[in-house]
Amino acid sequence: QTVWHSSVEYFNINNVTQQLDIERYNFDYSGTSMKALTMKEIKITDMYFSQDNLYKIFADMNIREMTIADSEMIHMLCPSRKSSFRYLNFLKNDLTDFLFQKCDNLAQLETLILQKNKFESLRKVSFMTSRMKSLTYLDMSNNLLRHDGAGVQCQWAESLAELDLSSNQLVDAVFECLPANVQKLSLQNNHISNVPSRVAELKSLQELNLASNRLADLPGCDGFTSLQFLNVEMNSILTPSANFFQSCPRVRELQAGHNPFQCSCELQAFIQLERRSGGKLFGWPAAYVCEYPEGLRGTELKDFHL
Repeated sequence: QTVWHSSVEYFNINNVTQQLDIERYNFDYSGTSMKALTMKEIKITDMYFSQDNLYKIFADMNIREMTIADSEMIHMLCPSRKSSFRYLNFLKNDLTDFLFQKCDNLAQLETLILQKNKFESLRKVSFMTSRMKSLTYLDMSNNLLRHDGAGVQCQWAESLAELDLSSNQLVDAVFECLPANVQKLSLQNNHISNVPSRVAELKSLQELNLASNRLADLPGCDGFTSLQFLNVEMNSILTPSANFFQSCPRVRELQAGHNPFQCSCELQAFIQLERRSGGKLFGWPAAYVCEYPEGLRGTELKDFHL
């Protein structure tokens, strides 16, 4: 509270341990110069207190940016009035699917970072964003997210342009629950084995990262007519389709290295594709190496001939 009424604009608090009881406090939000508050490694040692007494002070702050990270935070209240937050970062806490459900007061929020928490339902995450009318960037990486599909409807903020869902527990059904206007999407390090054709109509999608999944072939671009960059490194692709650039004419760069390529007759067409594409294969030739058969293991594809 003392700093709130000073001339300080950017205030960082690191490595704090609570020692006294947490009680209700009437915070005076008027006349502040504060623009951003950052709190990291805040340890609450006594859990027997009214959660609202603590979280309400932060939820109602009339500043543009707030970070509370690495602090085992289990919840955050919806602001009690229209909030001025543009940027919220709750990295590495214990937040769950209950966060900001049915919250109408974050209409100006543009960036929300919820990396390394305990979210489980992709559908609930989508409904959380649906009332955030200005949200453009959402980081949900390193959570426990699942989506089973089965006709379950999702509802995302229409403004959402960049979504990071990497390092979760998502399977093919994730393509039934994605924001319609997303331009940059990361699904790296999940359990995706196939990109269903014509399931998702993501007409604005320009960058798609599917590295470190379980794909057996290159996906087509039936639902991604604007796709320009695709990353499918470190999957299970033995013999990639040679007609990729025909089905994805707008793709300017394909990252397909570090897959277990099977060097056989069928692979010749893909090698020819690299020559015809004019350098669209990122990492060529070092990242494209034969894995099978054993006699050719370690041979670069450019040196493989029949």
